[in-house]
Amino acid sequence: MKRYFLLLVMAIFALQASTAQTSCSTYYPLTDDVSFQYTNYDKKGKEEGKINYKVTDVQNSGSTTTATMVMEMIDKKGKTYTSDYDITCDGNVVTIDFESLMNEQMLSQMGDMEMDISGTDVELPNNLSVGQTLPDANLSIKMKMGGGINMNTNIETINRKVEKQESITTPAGTFDCYVIYSETRTKMMMTNQTFPSRMWLAEGVGMVKQESYNKSGKLMASSLLTQLNK
Repeated sequence: MKRYFLLLVMAIFALQASTAQTSCSTYYPLTDDVSFQYTNYDKKGKEEGKINYKVTDVQNSGSTTTATMVMEMIDKKGKTYTSDYDITCDGNVVTIDFESLMNEQMLSQMGDMEMDISGTDVELPNNLSVGQTLPDANLSIKMKMGGGINMNTNIETINRKVEKQESITTPAGTFDCYVIYSETRTKMMMTNQTFPSRMWLAEGVGMVKQESYNKSGKLMASSLLTQLNK
């Protein structure tokens, strides 16, 4: 369960790149009952599972929009893990309430383990352009696992750059995208790894595709938008 919790957190952190600015820009439809599904694949293109998202409880007050993102993660064996978290769009910046991830359901799944989550948001400007450099971001997870054992995980997204524009087709449709390159640096216990990735981002949709690579640039895993209901 601890491993799947980390996968859920990393899924939120990845999606944050597509929810950044939400209704404050044209990159994501922050509207009640909008839902979308991503299918995850391994390096050989074999399906590894799915992640479903649904936008609920959208509220507007002046220039601020708040909503709840409901997330369901289904592994290749059909086992399901769910969570939800709050997001706020204020002007040109979206923030995610990481504390809201510690909802009653998630806490019951984690047992007696205590944890603290903090970080800085992934940001996207309203107007992307090829060659543009984007701000870094990070996520820190501190876990108290009992017996005096603590596990700290730090996930950084660095070297973000808009590489090109490209049209791609998925089961959800055909989308004109900006391709954003970044590197994810993960520090956990004695492990320190950095992996490159690319994200295809479409206006009015968010993330359409994502690929992760090893240090040699070979594909390790990918995610694809396979359903979209607006």
